[in-house]
Amino acid sequence: MTVWKILMIVSVTLAPAFPQRPESTGPKSIDQAEQTSSQASQGEEHRSALEVKPGEEAIKNKDLFEASGYFHPFRRMPRFVMADQKKIWTSPFHTSKSDAKYWAIFGGATGALIAFDEQIQKNAPNPGWLVTLGTRGSYLGAAYTLIPISAGFYFLGSKARNERFREAGLMSFESLINSTIVEEVLKVTTDRERPLEGTGEGRFFHSPNRINAGFPSGHTINTFALASIFAHEYHDKLWVKILVYTYAGAVGGARMAADKHFPSDTLAGAAMGWFIGDYIYGKRHNPELDHKPTVAERILDHVHVGIGALPAPTRP
Repeated sequence: MTVWKILMIVSVTLAPAFPQRPESTGPKSIDQAEQTSSQASQGEEHRSALEVKPGEEAIKNKDLFEASGYFHPFRRMPRFVMADQKKIWTSPFHTSKSDAKYWAIFGGATGALIAFDEQIQKNAPNPGWLVTLGTRGSYLGAAYTLIPISAGFYFLGSKARNERFREAGLMSFESLINSTIVEEVLKVTTDRERPLEGTGEGRFFHSPNRINAGFPSGHTINTFALASIFAHEYHDKLWVKILVYTYAGAVGGARMAADKHFPSDTLAGAAMGWFIGDYIYGKRHNPELDHKPTVAERILDHVHVGIGALPAPTRP
């Protein structure tokens, strides 16, 4: 298979965050237009980067304000994942033209790396200590590390009644499931050799184990999916963004240092994971969590409630 055919496969998987943009439903009044513009400007910073049309929330209002139980929101997860997968694999048929540039950027970069992977791999320094460090660093992106992180956020958030923790945990689970499915389908489809397999050329359709093939990097796609979720959820905290993307980048670097993946495997995994996380956040985020009432607002609410509860004055 030629590089261009491989790029077509990559493009399909880079498209989960590229659904059609919502169409206009007709003319709006000035007030409606101003309100829509205000809401858009408030949500522009932390909504999905590719303007994903919001869907059914991971944490609904009844989960926020009623004791629905720890496991109740997970009942929606299979349905969510099925809808996500349908959108992911059919996305090339409904991608907006304005988002096609992302296909060109990441698809082109991945294709260029595929062409030079062998040379990069052979000329990169490869001391024993670096391989050992990469092998140990890879543990940070393994399923037995990422799943407990997701579970910890959800269950600790449930215990502490911290809804942002709960939502981040739920969306992390959904992102991990989707990224794992995409990863496995691509591994079986592309069947690429890892750097230490075969002749070291990274040939496609020559891996000795299709299920464990090299393209894309599973550790990287899963870690970047989680990093994308947390960076979106805590958009107001710069240190969180720095932390999660440093973590994800370190995992990707560790996989290359351990001679488990070529650079193109890692880049493709990082891009796909980020887009999947961005898509899940855009679909599942509950905007009710964006506004945290201040102390003054809480006091005023109590005052209003108290005034409303007073009996109406009677005339003499």
